[in-house]
Amino acid sequence: MTARPSPEPRPARPDGPRDRPPARVLGQPLPHPKTPPTAPNGRPGPGPATADGAARVEPERAPGAPGGAAREAAPPHEAAPEARPDAAQREAAQREAAQRDDAARDDAPRQRATPRGAARDTAAHGVVLPAAPLAGDERRRLLDGAHHDPHALLGAHPEPAGVRFRVLRPFARSVAVVAPGLRAPLRSEGDGLFSGVLPLRDIPEYRLLVSYDADGDTEDDEDGEDGEDGGDGGREVHDPYRFLPALGEFDLHLIGEGRHERLWHALGAWPMVHQGVTGTRFTVWAPNALGVRVVGDFCCWDGTAFPMRSLGASGVWELFLPGVGEGALYKFDIARPDGSHTVRADPMARRTECPPATASIVHASHHRWHDQAWLAGRAGREVTESPFSVYEVHLPSWRPGLGYRELADQLPAYVKDLGFTHVEFMPVAEHPFGGSWGYQVTGFYAPTARLGTPDDFKHLVDALHRAGIGVLVDWVPAHFPRDDWALAEFDGRPLYEHGDPARAAHPDWGTLVFDYGRREVRNFLVANAVYWCEEFHVDGLRVDAVASMLYLDYSRDSGAWSPNAYGGREDLDAVAFLQEMNATVYRRCPGVVTIAEESTAWDGVTRATHHVGPGGFGGLGFGLKWNMGWMHDSLGYVAHDPVHRGYHHHEMTFSMVYAYSENYVLPISHDEVVHGKRALVSKMPGDWWQQRANHRAYLGFMWAHPGKQLLFMGQEFAQGAEWSQEHGPDWWLLDPSYGAEPDHRGVRDLVRDLNTVYAATPALWQRDSAPEGFAWIDGDAAQDNVFAFSRHAADGTPLVCVSNMSPVVRHEYRIGVSDEVPAWVEVLNTDAERYGGSGVGNPDPLKAEPYGWHGRPASVVPVLPPLATIWLRPA
Repeated sequence: MTARPSPEPRPARPDGPRDRPPARVLGQPLPHPKTPPTAPNGRPGPGPATADGAARVEPERAPGAPGGAAREAAPPHEAAPEARPDAAQREAAQREAAQRDDAARDDAPRQRATPRGAARDTAAHGVVLPAAPLAGDERRRLLDGAHHDPHALLGAHPEPAGVRFRVLRPFARSVAVVAPGLRAPLRSEGDGLFSGVLPLRDIPEYRLLVSYDADGDTEDDEDGEDGEDGGDGGREVHDPYRFLPALGEFDLHLIGEGRHERLWHALGAWPMVHQGVTGTRFTVWAPNALGVRVVGDFCCWDGTAFPMRSLGASGVWELFLPGVGEGALYKFDIARPDGSHTVRADPMARRTECPPATASIVHASHHRWHDQAWLAGRAGREVTESPFSVYEVHLPSWRPGLGYRELADQLPAYVKDLGFTHVEFMPVAEHPFGGSWGYQVTGFYAPTARLGTPDDFKHLVDALHRAGIGVLVDWVPAHFPRDDWALAEFDGRPLYEHGDPARAAHPDWGTLVFDYGRREVRNFLVANAVYWCEEFHVDGLRVDAVASMLYLDYSRDSGAWSPNAYGGREDLDAVAFLQEMNATVYRRCPGVVTIAEESTAWDGVTRATHHVGPGGFGGLGFGLKWNMGWMHDSLGYVAHDPVHRGYHHHEMTFSMVYAYSENYVLPISHDEVVHGKRALVSKMPGDWWQQRANHRAYLGFMWAHPGKQLLFMGQEFAQGAEWSQEHGPDWWLLDPSYGAEPDHRGVRDLVRDLNTVYAATPALWQRDSAPEGFAWIDGDAAQDNVFAFSRHAADGTPLVCVSNMSPVVRHEYRIGVSDEVPAWVEVLNTDAERYGGSGVGNPDPLKAEPYGWHGRPASVVPVLPPLATIWLRPA
């Protein structure tokens, strides 16, 4: 067979290849002038080659060889149309061709270095043989996105005849394999599959040259800066299916055990350098899926080309996509057990699109923290023995229109001025419906994009810490919504939710309940709690709706629930989950506090998990618990007209019966000022003056009562309207041009003074959880509507609180005190004129008289202002 001269090389494009001259394809007969060569798919292609159907390839060479023209090809191996050259013949011919190439190369001027410094592969002198076709079932499953191991079919694999390459590139016109010294066109198999066998001993460091139309238009540069113009139309890209798994065996082992405490480092989308190539590793847990594909804006949301591989019994699917980086939008296309498909957001996404858009976003943090001093100090503080006064905030509506960074310019200064030690954010995790206030979460690992990026949220937390303010966030592991792009039946079957439909459905909110008995689901939630503490430096988690988690019969009628293994109504799986979550958070994050919103008499919510209580359960391990009983009883009392309060006196004193059964927070939260419950000041009886006076007296009583304090935004300046998430607090009430502005400013000034005196008075917080820190002076003065008690610091220093919840002034109202204190001074009076009160008070020190009263050896006789609380301390 006579060798045919090679065609003249095509000139490089004006912009040219950046580091490789174009290689030439050998062995192609000249096409008939009226019949252009076609690929099997009917589109213009590389054309026919040898009689056995294989295309011949030639290594690329530097331009400027002797004679200024392309050299002729080495004679091809002699082979009958029916036979292929055997291995010995191919090897001998390749050695001869390599020797001729080396000699010619030595004579030619060297104009360009070998791409990326790689040695030229002389094994490429031969033919591109057709690859054995995929079995029908394998092909169907691959193209349907239902194959568990696409890496076994795609990419490069050694076989006796050489190395088999197979590529899935839908809509591509042609695909070629490019390596140092090699460019070999693959044959189209149809449906976007291209394949061929190259006579190579080893798999080279190769890339793909992909072209999509005859005019040379190229595919999107999925490789970012690594993509290279191929020179002949097309773009060089990395083949995702040449990479080993980017997730380690130890990670998979921990996931299988449900013990991966930094799960967000193993699952989700992680930009990284893998095998020397920059890209993103995508991983997702979907054990019931037949197959999973990555879809995104980098592939026009067609995931056909990017099926993921299953990593065995772990249920995890993985794919490394070269060139995909930060900011890319993506989801997972999941083939369900019934063969249908569903496209889902990433449960582990650390950034999302702004609702109502639902895509996940590849994210890497670039925030540099400046709160090291805060974290170091936090670790040494015991929460129950420290000041803890919380301002609850709904971030989207605190100042509507502000993002995280704008909030960082205003919120820390406002909170610091009022003297609160902490802020508590209503849920910041991503949620589709703003009207849920964040309590129906779809993106557990992503701060809501409504206000900015995750780094923007970190900036806000950092700013609060630098101002000396702790940050608590509401966390919602009790349930999740049914949106069909999120967690519900994620891979076609109940996965995150309980498998029993009766237990999976939350009866109150129409949502789904997590399956706390499944170790991977428990791991998802435990790691999520750790995530907010470690990644965002939050100082505490207020866990929402704990009561709904603890009881199998919560809000369920008789017969609508099944008892546990011991015949009880406790959800043993939820108990174990809460214990594990608290133990893990406290072990990993020194100084962090967890707070339970638990509204029942469950024994041991804030007891250590290893301490077994009377009910036989270990403690749940929380640091603090919302005192829902105190909130309900005290608000009920102050809502009564003073003439009737004497009949409800016990509602204000009953809390001390159980005050030391748990470590409590006294919450006047968002739940108490919405849905017809009225704002705090509007709950009070009487005219506007009396309402404000009652409001101030109640706050004075609350700040002195054992426990920590929490006040929702707007209540610090006596907003009269219920809170609305659309417009937030009524800041206009503090506008000096408003006639009643002094009334509202006065209440805010009181809150500032309450926090200031509170922080400076250890008696009010040092022994909150010890009975020795409190004593009634007179808890039975129902006819007078008076409550008198004392608080005590660790060194015994007292503070006396007296609340007169009637609208009459009580002159010389005798109060029993210790004879060890000769005189007392009024340190706070909620009836002071600067707060909007009548100005009745005790400006002079009160001398203790040696007249026993209330079972004490001495007494003082202050004047009690109307509807007011006074605090007295030793002079």
